[in-house]
Amino acid sequence: MIYPLSRQSEQVDNYHGSVVKDPYRWLEDPDSEETKNWIEAENKVTFAYLNEIPARGKIKQRLTKLWDYEKYGIPFKEGDNYFYFKNDGLQNQSVLYTLKTLDSQPQILLDPNKLSVDGTIALSGLSISDNGKLLAYGLSSSGSDWQEWKVRDVETGKDLEDHLKWIKFSGASWTHDHEGFFYSRYDEPNEKTKLEDLNYYQKLYYHRLGTLQTDDVLIYQRHDKKEWGFNGGVTEDGRYLIISVWLGTDPKNLVFYKDLSKPNSEIIELINQFEADYSFIDYDDSVFYFRTDLDAPRGRVIAIDTKNSAKEMWREIIPQTAATLESVNILNNQFVADYLQDARTQIKIFDLTGASVREVELPGLGSADGFGGKRHDTETFYSFTSFTTPSTIYRYDMVTGKSELFCQPKVDFNPDDYETNQIFYRSKDGTEVPMFITHKKGIKLDGNNATYLYAYGGFNISLTPSFSVSMLVWLEMGGVYALANIRGGGEYGEEWHQAGMKQKKQNVFDDFIAAAEWLIAHNYTKPEKLAIAGGSNGGLLVGACMTQRPDLFGAALPAVGVMDMLRFHKFTIGWAWISEYGSAEHPEEFPTLYAYSPLHNLKSGTAYPATLITTADHDDRVVPAHSFKFAAALQAAHAGDAPVLIRIETKAGHGAGKPTAKMIEEAADKWAFLVRTLDVKI
Repeated sequence: MIYPLSRQSEQVDNYHGSVVKDPYRWLEDPDSEETKNWIEAENKVTFAYLNEIPARGKIKQRLTKLWDYEKYGIPFKEGDNYFYFKNDGLQNQSVLYTLKTLDSQPQILLDPNKLSVDGTIALSGLSISDNGKLLAYGLSSSGSDWQEWKVRDVETGKDLEDHLKWIKFSGASWTHDHEGFFYSRYDEPNEKTKLEDLNYYQKLYYHRLGTLQTDDVLIYQRHDKKEWGFNGGVTEDGRYLIISVWLGTDPKNLVFYKDLSKPNSEIIELINQFEADYSFIDYDDSVFYFRTDLDAPRGRVIAIDTKNSAKEMWREIIPQTAATLESVNILNNQFVADYLQDARTQIKIFDLTGASVREVELPGLGSADGFGGKRHDTETFYSFTSFTTPSTIYRYDMVTGKSELFCQPKVDFNPDDYETNQIFYRSKDGTEVPMFITHKKGIKLDGNNATYLYAYGGFNISLTPSFSVSMLVWLEMGGVYALANIRGGGEYGEEWHQAGMKQKKQNVFDDFIAAAEWLIAHNYTKPEKLAIAGGSNGGLLVGACMTQRPDLFGAALPAVGVMDMLRFHKFTIGWAWISEYGSAEHPEEFPTLYAYSPLHNLKSGTAYPATLITTADHDDRVVPAHSFKFAAALQAAHAGDAPVLIRIETKAGHGAGKPTAKMIEEAADKWAFLVRTLDVKI
């Protein structure tokens, strides 16, 4: 293949005595003519290659047919109204509906598809007042993290004049009088560089309906703590504003509160040290309930009496167990606890003293989500999904403990044709790691199956079974799908997470490589039939593993990856990942980052796997410069015949809110690339 010429500059940097070349630094400017010309030239090569693959049209056709089914979100209730999302099938964005009763005629409340011709304006946040009459909603354009918020009258479907801007990493929380809400924002950025500039000094505000944003009341800021961010949430009864203070992506947070029943009340610092994760659940009188991992890496529930909040007075309500406690809510005056047991959902119910009431009987082994609602609700809803079960909605009776089917989608496939097994394999240091493997029943374990190995491995994020139309097409073509729950995630609590952070990050790559070796050793596949994939931090995972073991994989698909580990903290919210990765500016952390940074570990003259890098021009989470520089360096270093390409999506971002049409096109390109490079017969 003939790749576009990528100019190499003489840029060098000195890191604590180590001289590091950065010849593609110029690609960090997405708006320069040189970068724009490079993007155009790379996309021309990539799409010419992809469009010539005979199977692509057939794959896209099947994807489109399978995708075309009704998809429902989990219903929830505010005031006298129910709300839920629904997508008719191929709509670019799901539509928000409202209805008075579950069997009444639903009304469209907000249809994001009407906000843009191509579906690139997405609903990115919503908050409904507790009387169910007002909707605050956030919109993002082309996948950017930046949001604009508006307010809509639920009854009339008309927007009010309120318009808030420069909001990022924030929701909205209404006061009990329905006259306004709390939210967090940044100062107005430079319009030309807003997708690259660093984000510091978030501030918490109160917006009163009918007033200008310039008149919003500043609730809390910290001039001395530029990295601090604030999430403000009003308690169900409207009494308190609970302020969770975050610092980067580290799960450790602070908790402050303000008594809204008293005008001009002070903000009280209840928890003022970043030593653990504290998620507020609810309160009784002066006692606040939290889910925390303090002295319990897999999570527990504690009670803190604000009248005597000394740590030695804190009470344990639900102790830590062998399973990981993900979240807790109160319904029917009982704790509803969401656990992960070997990356599979368990839902357990306790009374307010912590005594066990029952375990919710789920439809199978998979992932459940939902169980939201108000404290005294006896009705709630949840979704259940697995690798071969589309997201199905159930209504749950908190009194009887019975689930009843509420909505089951109809997808054009037979789940009985497939099977999922969970195995445990040993990593390089002997650690046992779980992995789900899904494929057609009756496949031959002869080492010839095209296999797609996926993982994430970071930021305390857990990967659990879920249904994907895109993945179903891969399975239909005879492919194997393997999902590895490697360290760095949250599947086994904070200890599992910390075992894949900073100087221990190599554990993550070792776990992924060991998963590949297990699949090969057990005759599922062989290197030339094995593809690895991951997005964001998972893109880093793929980049690191393909540079460390280029011999082990037939194809690599790093999506929106963090590829330059020496400069990631210099863009948008990248500084927030220092708590996860460390920083090249710290002499003790630089050697680790330099040792695995995908960009810096490409070796000239090496035959790398067939590679399809994917990114987007509006990604302001992991700026596309990561992928640009990695692609340029990979094409320069690569000595083999396998294609190494970069696919650069336009009017899209890190992934959230991506229109259905773009998702289908990207999936068709991905599978077509693998069909060709892994020699898949369909």
